[in-house]
Amino acid sequence: MAQHVTAGRRYLRAFVSGFFVAVPVTVTVLDRLAYVARVEGASMQPFLNPEGGLESDVVLLNRWSVRNYQVQRGDIVSILSPRNPQQKIIKRVIGLEGDFIRTLGYKKRYVRIPDGHFWIEGDHHGHSLDSNSFGPSDGSVFSALLGQGSACRRPDGPD
Repeated sequence: MAQHVTAGRRYLRAFVSGFFVAVPVTVTVLDRLAYVARVEGASMQPFLNPEGGLESDVVLLNRWSVRNYQVQRGDIVSILSPRNPQQKIIKRVIGLEGDFIRTLGYKKRYVRIPDGHFWIEGDHHGHSLDSNSFGPSDGSVFSALLGQGSACRRPDGPD
């Protein structure tokens, strides 16, 4: 009986010590490297949420590339919404700093993107809050990167 109690304590101690190692490692990975996000809405259709409705895609967003500014045209990024800083929005990078962009309904027909900024748009034009609404995005508000040709998972379907 005493041996059974000792084994139980040993398992409990191993579990607790593993927990106290796993939690900080997981938090660090989610804070510094990558995190999983649910994509809702129609602004990135047809690439994300092609059917729309109640279904939403789940994506793995890379925080590391954004911290090192390895963002390229065509990448999909997550940024803080200019209208609601508590919300993150996911858009595609259309232009990089120094590029001239022909806009779709912005104040000016053509815009030169300032240093440290990007032009982002949703794939579903007309259903997207993007740079055509608020202008070039400051690169410092990017929180993560999906990347080009990255896979996403549909909860009830294939990648």
